[in-house]
Amino acid sequence: MEYGSGFDSRDEPPPSAPGVWTVGELNARLKSLLGGMGRIAVEGEISGLKRPASGHLYFDLKDKTRGTESVVHCAIWRSQVARALKGPLEEGAKVVAHGRLDVYAPRGSYSLIVDRVEARGMGALLEELERLKAKLSADGWFDRARPVPRLPRMIGVVTSRDTAAFQDVLRTRSLRWPLYPLRIAHTPVQGPGAAQSIADAIRRIDASGVELILVCRGGGSLEDLWAFNELPVAEAIHAASVPVVSGVGHETDLTLCDLVADWRAHTPTDAAQHVIPDRRALEDALERQGQYLIDVIDRVIEQRERELQRLASVRVLRDPSWITGDRQLACERLGKQLVRAGAERLRRGGERLELNSSMLRGHAPGVQLERYAARIAQVGQRLVEPTSRRLEALESRLALAARGLESTSPFAVLERGYALTETESGEVVHDAAQLAQGDVIRTRFAKGSATSRVESTEPAQPADGSEA
Repeated sequence: MEYGSGFDSRDEPPPSAPGVWTVGELNARLKSLLGGMGRIAVEGEISGLKRPASGHLYFDLKDKTRGTESVVHCAIWRSQVARALKGPLEEGAKVVAHGRLDVYAPRGSYSLIVDRVEARGMGALLEELERLKAKLSADGWFDRARPVPRLPRMIGVVTSRDTAAFQDVLRTRSLRWPLYPLRIAHTPVQGPGAAQSIADAIRRIDASGVELILVCRGGGSLEDLWAFNELPVAEAIHAASVPVVSGVGHETDLTLCDLVADWRAHTPTDAAQHVIPDRRALEDALERQGQYLIDVIDRVIEQRERELQRLASVRVLRDPSWITGDRQLACERLGKQLVRAGAERLRRGGERLELNSSMLRGHAPGVQLERYAARIAQVGQRLVEPTSRRLEALESRLALAARGLESTSPFAVLERGYALTETESGEVVHDAAQLAQGDVIRTRFAKGSATSRVESTEPAQPADGSEA
């Protein structure tokens, strides 16, 4: 809502003519200029309140600015009294009057034509409300939007049973679904202590087992709706275990209750239309769905009938004996094929058996042994002949060598009468100088040996008889 903040005659162009104004022209000009300021809000103290029989209200707003008392005349027309006033006007009360300036040309006086009066101090409350909105928005209280049940078993209504809003809800229920289950939590919706009472009613109805809560109140001034802007109501809505629908005031009214609720309606009637199901619409939908289901069933039955008719014309179902006849012929044909295949397989198996038997006979162990024995005999004969010849040659050479050995053998010498003398240690004695008196010697003969002791030794004599 915008209000004019002031007026400066320098903003208007000077009159083009005439140079001298008539009183009527001046008043008309002032009326135009003051009307151009639009709606304004004036704060002051009520003075000279009058209530004539016409039903209009007249009073002055006065205040003191820098020690000077200023007064502006105000009027509320009879048609606007009920809407402009939310409580009785009292002499000396501090108020803010909203309206437009108007000039009464016959007297050349201007008045503020008032269409709304608020108690002084609402500006501070609005500032506090904006701070509270900012805080709750930062905390995420305005972001929750739980879905509203389509067919709640029980709807809880938080309002005053004496208000037009509750009558709107009941009227809407009668139109949409008569006797739909509602449970009311009666509470004052304006005045001192109304906010806490509304919060208690919300908690009470929430604990009663409802599936949806409707908080509603008809339109009114900002003061009338102020209880729905207080923190206790917002806290109760935020803590509710079920969705909350707000239907407070008119479409232009926006309260803290609307922002915290899960869904906001423009009016109580709009809220009731949103939460109370439309029985007729549901019945129509059920009828449409039922008809659709019947159509689907009919189509399925028709399809099944066509399928049965088609199957009834199939030979296998029309004449079941045909199945056994065809199967018997098929079995006979397969039996013949099986016999032929078996005989052919036996024949081929016999041929393979005969072939394998002949192969086995050729590889029998006895036959193999005879074959190997013949080969061994043949090879043995070939080995015996060169071996015999080799043995004969070796025997001839051995005999020749034996004769040579025998001719040079010491034993042959011994056979001729010679003897072999050895010391006690086994050393062959070649020279008498090897022996000393008393040595034991052993003499070997061609047959046997003898042991003796040396009595004396004689040195060898030269071949020519000279002494050595």
